[in-house]
Order: sequence, then C-alpha cells, then structure tokens
Amino acid sequence: PTVTAMTTVDELWYLADEASQQAEQTYHRLSREHEEYLEFETTKRVSRERFRTVAGRIQENGAPYGAHTLAYRETGELLLVRHDAVGRWVLPGGETDGDESFRAAAERELREEAGIGATYRGLGMLGRVTFYSGDHSTWGVLPLFEAWASGEPTAADPDGEISEAAWFDELPPDTRDREQLRRWRDRRL
Repeated sequence: PTVTAMTTVDELWYLADEASQQAEQTYHRLSREHEEYLEFETTKRVSRERFRTVAGRIQENGAPYGAHTLAYRETGELLLVRHDAVGRWVLPGGETDGDESFRAAAERELREEAGIGATYRGLGMLGRVTFYSGDHSTWGVLPLFEAWASGEPTAADPDGEISEAAWFDELPPDTRDREQLRRWRDRRL
C-alpha cells in the first residue's frame, strides 16, 4: 500500500512538473510572437482528478483551456457566450484540435460557438492560471486574441455547451474573469 501511494504521488508530481515546463515554453513563445497585450494571473483550487486532467492538457501544449477570442464591435461591445456547464458568461473559445495553432482554434471556436467570423488583430491578453490540489501545483497559459467582429451571434455550438451568444456593453455580474475583461476593455477604448 505504501509503495502504491508513493508511486501515485510521484506520477502526479512528475505530470505537474512536465506541465509547468510546457507552460513556460508556450508562454515565452507567445510573448515573443506578440506585442502590447495585457497580462493577468488567476489561481484555482481543484480536486485531484481535475488537477490530473488539467495538467495533462497543459502538458500537451501549455494551455489548459485552449484559446479564446475577445470579439468586440466598433461601439465597444464585447461578445460573450453562455456556457451551461460553467454557469457563467464566458469568452468564446476552447481547446486546439491536433496541431492547430491557438489563433486558429480561437477562430474556429468563435464560428462554432457564436456563428460569426472576425478580423483578428493579435493577442489581447495572456493569462497565467495556476492550479493547486493538495501539495501539488502547476500552471498554464490562457491566450485571448483580439478580433473586430460584426453581425448578430447565434449559439450553434456542436458540443452543446453554449446556450446563448450576445453582445454586451455592460458585462453581466456572472461573467468569468470579469475584472480582467474590464481592464482590457478600458485600455482598448
């Protein structure tokens, strides 16, 4: 029993370490490729099972949640989608498929979740998300790409996670990362 418990702990520590190394490489690559973006940090305490899942995603490409789009209109309104599993308004986005770039994933997810396209301007924000579970920790990057968009969004998510898509002048109280989005928006206007 002691050997099994030690092996499990060592495997999780190794996974967390590998994930952090991949996140570091991804962070440096994105920061070299882009200029003038806002950075933010956030932390999350998660279950051991969720930690393993997130660390596995980070180990693949450095990003636990893939890439997202800060889609805005000339009037300053920001596009958000209602993610039912999260129970909040969020930026459209998601994980990469295979060798897909973060920007390509953000574009695809915007089309899938909100039914619109956009003109991409570059990286708007780069987040650092640190995860804790017991004595373990790891981190990953969250790239948020800026894009000018128009038209009326429609929630047409093939995964069935998104129930609404709408433009917002004032961000709803239940918007994920609301303060960071307000900071970005204030800088943008």
